[in-house]
Amino acid sequence: MTTRARRPGVSLGEDGVVRVAVSAPPVDGAANEAVRDAIAKVVGVGKRSVRIVSGEKSRDKQVAVESLEWDQVHERLF
Repeated sequence: MTTRARRPGVSLGEDGVVRVAVSAPPVDGAANEAVRDAIAKVVGVGKRSVRIVSGEKSRDKQVAVESLEWDQVHERLF
């Protein structure tokens, strides 16, 4: 995750890791909410369907999208 990004968005890194850039600062959970919003929007699910599994206070996060398997999420992302 990159916070305070000039160009928010979701991309796939060369290492196969999904990268999320958000314009929100890492204050009071604002960046985490922005990550959930960005992923939900790109994948086409409600924000409540996206959950941060681990990494609440880290740049590296594990995120789960309820009701979708990884291959479905990956297909919708890219």
